[in-house]
This record gives sequence, structure tokens and C-alpha cells, in this order.
Amino acid sequence: KMSKEQGYDVITYLADIGQDEDFEVARKKAEKLGAKKVYIEDLRKEFVQDFIWPAVQANAVYEDRYLLGTSIARPCIARRQVEIARKEGAEYISHGATGKGNDQIRFELSCYALYPEVKVIAPWRIPEFYNRFKGRIDLMEFAKKYDIPVPVTPKAPWSMDANLMHISYESGILENPKSHAPADLYLMTKSPKDSPDTSDELELEFQSGVPVKVTNTKDNTSKSSPLEIYSYLNEIGKHGVGRIDIVENRFIGMKSRGIYETPGGTILLSAHLDIETFTMDKEVRRIKQGLSVRFSELVYNGFWYSPECDYVRHCIAKSQENVDGKVQLSVFKGQVYILGRESPKSLYNEDLVRYVQAQTQRVMYEFSSAHALSWPCAQLLQPKTHLSDFPSQRHLRSVKPSSWRAAPLLPPPNCDNSGFVQKDDPQCPLGRLNTDQSKALHMPLQIHLSPSSLSYPEVTELMAFSARGES
Repeated sequence: KMSKEQGYDVITYLADIGQDEDFEVARKKAEKLGAKKVYIEDLRKEFVQDFIWPAVQANAVYEDRYLLGTSIARPCIARRQVEIARKEGAEYISHGATGKGNDQIRFELSCYALYPEVKVIAPWRIPEFYNRFKGRIDLMEFAKKYDIPVPVTPKAPWSMDANLMHISYESGILENPKSHAPADLYLMTKSPKDSPDTSDELELEFQSGVPVKVTNTKDNTSKSSPLEIYSYLNEIGKHGVGRIDIVENRFIGMKSRGIYETPGGTILLSAHLDIETFTMDKEVRRIKQGLSVRFSELVYNGFWYSPECDYVRHCIAKSQENVDGKVQLSVFKGQVYILGRESPKSLYNEDLVRYVQAQTQRVMYEFSSAHALSWPCAQLLQPKTHLSDFPSQRHLRSVKPSSWRAAPLLPPPNCDNSGFVQKDDPQCPLGRLNTDQSKALHMPLQIHLSPSSLSYPEVTELMAFSARGES
């Protein structure tokens, strides 16, 4: 309405990303207000495949709790908005995000990335607009004057953003962080105390970290398309799973209180974390965890189409190549319980975890011995160091790296011309090790050695000593 008053030809666009809305009513509303054209686009499938699934692969969580339902939807909406703007030859793109929130950044960065020459109109940052409308009450009165229906009423004075992934609630009476959310606020889930008294047991199948099938093992309900899978998991919200009430740090520098319902996303996060740990190499996963945090921050801040976010997404996708398998879980009274998992690419070795096997006991003994000896190993290389001077295991935690440098770093005694330590020489500190300790040192020496703890000569001496042993 304001845009028409300013003399613009307005083309309206509404994205269907799974919100509960009467789209025909919305079309008539836009036409009544004078829209030149009305686009209503069904983006639900691409929202799941192109945006939610990468977030599932990433285990995307902002500040440990928020599953990014609104943040992930914005680049999906903006992408189609830009396509329509280019098709119609529009010079301007407008959005209704406020000047104190994250959405203004998310929409505008996405539009500029995909349509650099476009200009953005943000009414909430135009003085004529924000001086005329001091807040939601003024807007509600304006809507009433021109017979514009709005979902916000004095009875439910908060804003709501809904899509297939979640519903968020903020502002109004929720701006007081101490105020408890009204019981009738929640629309997507039931309270755990009002949820069913019997659980639902599901089996989720993943390929390359992406959900490909969900089966309810109690009633044999099965879904296999992306949209069907996510929609069905949202129905399991009847068990009260996926509710959070948090205060988060907005990109623009202020804290905000938000209440979120994300039932399907919460179930998928638990299942994906489990199958990922089951199939992914430990060190790869450690790196991937850092990428997940970075990805979550980039998405929250509106950088989905940035070069760095594109790079991180590709790295995460690479990490998921072996994340195949099935996870069995139970959903009950607000909680997700993992029951079991299986995978053709599992890195879990049953033989290595059977403690009754003597071979395993011997290997683990040598492994722990090697760790114990590696901490103060520099002392072994110092002259006149005897095993009796070696710290006992119960004192190892008190050994500090600085103490390892106490004695001058001199070449070990009794080395042959090649630099190898004569370990059978009783005058050599390494020669005083018993059989078990010697075997322990023969294990791979990358365990705890690093340039920060040993000098280059020390490392080469230990490597030479190991090379002479039974490796």
C-alpha cells in the first residue's frame, strides 16, 4: 500500500515454503491492494533439497541451540525473488524486514549476490515510514483503516514466522525475556505433558549424509521423497519434540529472545549425528565440526551465497561421502532416543572392542605405555638420565613442557657413526628400558611428538631408535 502511494508499480511475490496459509486469499488481498502482478511460488521441494538437506549434513546449529529454520529459508525465498525480478525487468526489490533484525541482512545480501545491479527498498529504514509508524500498534491501525487483514492481534501480540522447517515467535510480549510463553502460542508441537503415552519408533536411512527414507517400525508407514520425509517427521512433533526458548546474538549486535519449534529438524539432527560418528574418521570429523560451526554462523548472518559459504558447503559435502546407513530411534515425551544403527561403511570394529581377547589387551597395554612414555621423552635423551629418574605414571600429569628443557640438549652418549643409539649399551638411557617399555617406544612416534615439545635432533634420535627396533 505504501509503495503504491509512492508511485511504484508493484509486483508481489509470495513463497510457499510450507507455512500454513491460504494462498488464494493472499492473492486476492494483493490484487485488492493494487498489485500489478501476483506470483505465488511453491518452493517446498527445493527448500528441502537445496537448503534443509545441506544443513542436515552440516549438523547446523547456531550458538548450540538454534537450528536455523528462518535463516535457511531466506536464501531460498530470495533466490526465486531475484529470478522473478530479472524476468520482469524490475529495478527495485523490496522486503518488509525491520531495521533491527537479521532478515534485512539475509534478504539484501542474497539479492545483491544474485542480482548485483538491483536496488533494495527497505521501508523500515526510510524516515517517512518509521516516523509514521512507531510500532506494531500503528501498523495494525493502518491495516484496519484500509481493511487489510493481518495475523497479529492484541490477543496474540507477537510476530510469527512459519515454514516447513519450523515456526519462530518473537517480539511483543516475548521481548521481556522473563515472561513465560503462553501455552497457546505453540502451533507445531504438543506440550510433552499432553503428548501421547506411547512412543513412535522410526528408522532413518541416510546416503551421503542425506535422509533418503523414514519408516515407522510400529505401523510400517514409510516415506522416501525429501518433502514427504520432512513433513512426516514434523508430524512426530505430536510428541513435543523440538521446542526451545532462547536468547541469541543477532548479527547486527544486539541480543534477541526467540521461541522455536523444529520437530523434524531435531529428530534429523540426533539421527545424523549418530550415523556420522559411526562412519566418519575421527580426525575428519574433528575438522568437520569446526566447519559446521562456521557454516551455521555464515547462514545465520545471511552469507549463504558468499564465496566462503559456498566453499564450506563443498567441504562438508565431501566429508559426507561415506555417511551411509540406518539409525533406529524412539521419539517420546519431548525426547529423541537413539536405539541402534547399522552401516556398510561403519568404522566400528567389534573385534577390537571385545575386552576378553588377549591380543587386544596386549595391544592396548602397549598403546597406553607409549602414551605414558611420550610425554617426558625428552628426558630420556638427556645425558646421565636413568630410568629411576623417570616420573612415575601417577606424576605424569604434573610434568610441564618447560621442565623438559632443564638440562642442556647434548647428543646421547654411545651413538654409532650413523647416529643410531646403541640401545643395548647399559650406559645409554634408552638401553635401560625393559622389554615392554622398548616395545612401547617402537610404536608409531607421531602419537604425542610435535615441534613444540621436542627439538629436531631429539625427534630424529627417537625416530632412529625406533627404526632399529621391532616395528
